[in-house]
Amino acid sequence: MYAVVETGGKQYRVSAGDTVDVEKMPAAVGEQVNLEHVLLVAEGDTVRVGRPLVEGAHVQATVVEQDLGPKVTIFKYMAKERYRRKGGHRQEITRLHVDNIVLT
Repeated sequence: MYAVVETGGKQYRVSAGDTVDVEKMPAAVGEQVNLEHVLLVAEGDTVRVGRPLVEGAHVQATVVEQDLGPKVTIFKYMAKERYRRKGGHRQEITRLHVDNIVLT
């Protein structure tokens, strides 16, 4: 069984037992969160697609870690102008462990 959930403006395919990195969520480590925006649930040959959300479905997950993602290098450059700027960014992420996919 798997589900497609939306959080932080992105979509993720998750199954029970998966660990997924999502945009930062306001939750403490060890806290349980419910992801309510379930777009699709599939179990074997049965697929339920939401319009836009699947009614009565949510995903239970536990916050494992609040961390920073990989560094992205930003480089601005103008040819023949002696203009160069180098910077970086690390996005804040929340690592979730998916406990259960609930259908009612």
